[in-house]
Amino acid sequence: MDLRDRILTYTADLKPDDAYTPPDGTQREHVAEAVGRLLDGDATKAGRLLAPLGLKLNHLTDTESGRRYDEIAAARPGKAERWGRLYLTADSDVRWNVQVPHPVSDRDTERLGVRLLEDNPGGSLVLAGAHREAGRRDAADVAHQEDSMFHTVVVELQKRDVPGVQLHGFAKESHRPYEAVLSTGAARRTLTEAAALADGMEADGLRVCRGWSARCPLEGTTNIQGRTAERHHARFLHVELSADARGDGADARAATRALSTLVTAWDAADR
Repeated sequence: MDLRDRILTYTADLKPDDAYTPPDGTQREHVAEAVGRLLDGDATKAGRLLAPLGLKLNHLTDTESGRRYDEIAAARPGKAERWGRLYLTADSDVRWNVQVPHPVSDRDTERLGVRLLEDNPGGSLVLAGAHREAGRRDAADVAHQEDSMFHTVVVELQKRDVPGVQLHGFAKESHRPYEAVLSTGAARRTLTEAAALADGMEADGLRVCRGWSARCPLEGTTNIQGRTAERHHARFLHVELSADARGDGADARAATRALSTLVTAWDAADR
């Protein structure tokens, strides 16, 4: 199958007025155990844990790259359909992950996430399954809620020290004269990688605000996944990109190159 088409067809249906109910505590525990089993190579047990939740483990091969992936997704229409999806490389150990907490609402972050997954080995994609305005109040804003499948999966990866980069988007305004705002959120373990990412973006002509050495907007200090990364001593980067740096133009290509260099370094370091 075409991995990009499969994922973007799924996210294209996300609407702000969708119903959204997060998984309960027991369901989240089973998701965490299933992801752990899958990372340990026990796909059979992972599938058995997922089935009662309305989730299914699928084994996919991307026609474009030839790479193989394990996908956790809803088995049928229902509330689990809006919990999100996980894609793990099946060709090697998982050595990095890209996180997309606000697909569609942070326009094109889902496209950038898929691009990184397709173009670079050793990776995984953690994808939210609801528009951030879905459900009641901020229930579907998974970057700031602990009761989501998205957060559960990210934490399971953090426990295994799989480094993660989380993608966000912002509107460029006079007080945000940048193409990118980079930070480590509450985590402090990733400053070397953050600086290298900023250097790479700037070398390609992007204006970058470095949250660890300057006062920047959107530094992600309230981001829940960043806070748990700090607790688990995991590597975490919070990346805010302007619309031009997420689209199809020169700025987006520059951002993609820099992010690909980041995850490629993570892949090589963890071999």
